[in-house]
Amino acid sequence: MAGDENTEGEAVAGRLLLVEYEQVKEEQRARIGFRDNLLYATLASMAAIITFSFQNHGQPELLLLLPPASVLLGWAYLVNDEKISAIGRYVREDLGPRLALLTPGRPAVFGWERAHRDDHRRISRKRLQLAADLLLFSVAPIAALIVYWVSEPVRAVLLAVSVAEVALIAVLAVQIVLYADLHRP
Repeated sequence: MAGDENTEGEAVAGRLLLVEYEQVKEEQRARIGFRDNLLYATLASMAAIITFSFQNHGQPELLLLLPPASVLLGWAYLVNDEKISAIGRYVREDLGPRLALLTPGRPAVFGWERAHRDDHRRISRKRLQLAADLLLFSVAPIAALIVYWVSEPVRAVLLAVSVAEVALIAVLAVQIVLYADLHRP
């Protein structure tokens, strides 16, 4: 009798873990879609800001809108990217092993969560992604600031704003590098 209860309890626990897996994977899928759309939103906002700043005889001070837009969208991108990675890590390191303990023979479960990280090109892809992220969220807004700085005239208050924007961009760039996940699995 006790063995039947134990087996039944393990089966219930296994089903609960599978439901949890389905839920965290659904969250991961939703976050991936949102994160990827943030790239397009960033590009669209940059195009709009650049277009407005050069229309009607040019207003280069409007370029000062590009860094805050880039930082806000970049931060949302980074947070979602980290949560996507955290979900994968949770499945690999916590959920999978708990489910394997409940499975006869203790087979490895959720193998894809590990297999796709074992690709020998993963590190080079992560480096290229880091370069693309820095280009979009850091280099482009700095370029906009440089264009503003070389335009005439630069007002002192807007110069101060632009220097503060450089600090925000630098903070984001550091965070992008720190979360780049360039190590082996």
